[in-house]
Amino acid sequence: METRQLEVFVAVAEELSFTRAAQRLFAVQSSVSSAIRALETELHTTLFDRSTRRVALSPAGAAFLPEAKAALEAVERAKAVVQEATDGLRGSIRIGILASIDVLDLPGLLGAFHRRYPHVDIRVAVSMTGSTGHADDVRHGRLDVALLGLPPADLAGLRTIVLATRPFVALLPAGHPMAGRAELSLADLAEERFVDTLRGFGNRVVVDRAFDAIGAPRRIAVEVSDMTTVPEYVQAGLGVAVVPELGLTADPAMVIRPLTDMPSQW
Repeated sequence: METRQLEVFVAVAEELSFTRAAQRLFAVQSSVSSAIRALETELHTTLFDRSTRRVALSPAGAAFLPEAKAALEAVERAKAVVQEATDGLRGSIRIGILASIDVLDLPGLLGAFHRRYPHVDIRVAVSMTGSTGHADDVRHGRLDVALLGLPPADLAGLRTIVLATRPFVALLPAGHPMAGRAELSLADLAEERFVDTLRGFGNRVVVDRAFDAIGAPRRIAVEVSDMTTVPEYVQAGLGVAVVPELGLTADPAMVIRPLTDMPSQW
């Protein structure tokens, strides 16, 4: 049994697609299929149930997957021990990040890491499904570590460290009828048009659930892929927003108000 066969098996098992596995491995699909057939022959079993529409792990494949991952990790640890003893720490780290946040100086942190471990390849990725996508990628081994903005209930299966918390605040256009109030409740905003990030983003998950809990699902008028651009759309009068307080500054076209009943922080 070769290491490459295990790598191919894990890729197909995680992607549930021979085509996507081949793309991930920078290989042709025929070589991926050949590696799986050779592995199945050696193990005298079927690892995948194949049909014209889908690829799924067989019971034997599901049992084999954690063992294959453990074997690959053992090989990587063995290589790392030798390489570190020879040249210092080597390898790669895959990091999922959140765009434009002030929780930490990520470029500075990674720069310091690179200076200490120059032989480690740092790979940084963003996700169009936000924290939810990053959490799924960590669980399935596609990322090693990620910055997340999800509530604790969504962090099952992950080892977590709290870096910071932020309260949620309401953003309203300056001319809004409620702009003169000192504070607001979720119920006050229930009938409004909202500007928010895409589904899957941690802040969107928390706020959607908060409004669902009071029986007032929101009407999203504008969806954006970067939380820092939400204020611009509020200032333009396209809706209100409930977002984490991330270094927001006063603007003549927008007011920021605390929320009296937001059940959790970001």
